[in-house]
Amino acid sequence: MLRSVYQRVNGFKKFIPTRRLQQTLVESQSKQIPLRPPPAELKQISISKSDKTVGKWFLGCGGMVFVAVGLGGVTRLTESGLSMVTWKLMGEHMPRSQEEWIKEFENYQQYPEFKLKNASITLEEFKFIYMMEYMHRMWGRAIGAFFLIPATYFWKKGYFCARTKKMVLVLGTLIGLQGLMGWYMVKSGLEDRFNDPNDVPRVSQYRLASHLAAAFVLYSLFLSNGLSKLLPSGTFTVSAAKRVFNIKPLSHLTKGFVFLTAISGAFVAGLDAGLVYNSFPKMGDNWVPDDILQFKPVHRNITENPSTVQFNHRILGITTVSLITALYLITRSQKLPKRAKWAINAVTIMAWTQATLGVTTLLTYVPVPLATAHQSGSLLLLSFAVWLSHELRFLKYVPK
Repeated sequence: MLRSVYQRVNGFKKFIPTRRLQQTLVESQSKQIPLRPPPAELKQISISKSDKTVGKWFLGCGGMVFVAVGLGGVTRLTESGLSMVTWKLMGEHMPRSQEEWIKEFENYQQYPEFKLKNASITLEEFKFIYMMEYMHRMWGRAIGAFFLIPATYFWKKGYFCARTKKMVLVLGTLIGLQGLMGWYMVKSGLEDRFNDPNDVPRVSQYRLASHLAAAFVLYSLFLSNGLSKLLPSGTFTVSAAKRVFNIKPLSHLTKGFVFLTAISGAFVAGLDAGLVYNSFPKMGDNWVPDDILQFKPVHRNITENPSTVQFNHRILGITTVSLITALYLITRSQKLPKRAKWAINAVTIMAWTQATLGVTTLLTYVPVPLATAHQSGSLLLLSFAVWLSHELRFLKYVPK
């Protein structure tokens, strides 16, 4: 009886795997089944020493362009841009003696701004506006030197890949064209085209907007290329439902509206449209001003009517803030890398700060410090928008 029971137990053991066999099976199964990636996985990318150097150089050039935009804003707000009536490629000689200052002042007196607006200006007052324009021009030439000398060295040492070489050529061309555009803009305010006694000598708002747009494009290219070298974005995936909202197109849309709003601000500055309706949210007693379509043909109002230009700038600004706020609310429920989250938060905070600066500048009749901060704020907002687009560049959604 006992022998038969023992034989049956031994028979069952043949069908039950041993403990060692169970461990082997578990290990083999774990090797065959890949682990599911985390909700937002970002691959770390090593950066070469040459890329770090080039990236820092790109950001340095971008920082100098940022300062140039700020100086240009101060020059415009202090009405100093037409004080220098000549332009030389290698730079103008700054007056040092009293005789040289008097000679420059006499040259300035031959042009419309003095004749129609500043006939009572003194020599000391002229020295101030002259120095403002002189600093702006010389800073622009310093950007050219800071770009050209290292670029030549890096090219010779082989720091640039094929793509970077093309970008360096594009950036160098833009810097040169920007200098020419600056003089082309100033020249429009020196021309004898102000025949009406009520005309105010000023540069063309079209050339001013083109000059500012070129500076913004140049700055954005420096910043994006610097970020690509120093903070390369690897591909990362986000596990999400099938109907999840893709934030990449929205981030590009917000960046476009930031740029467009800034350029509309150039038309506001060029026409002194910030002094037309100094109330918010209404323009005077109306939501839409009565003289919004005063000029004929109608399309002239978009870029030549101060009331229409200010109205358009308001609408673009409100639209930009609304888009950025929507982007922030949508991404709250999405699991993104930390840097992408930081960029979204930075864009949102700066957008509301910029809107507050704009309204405050308007209500206080455009004081120079606030107006300068508002212009610089637009470029800072664009910086964060470029950073956000960089962080989301290789974003991919994987259905759950």
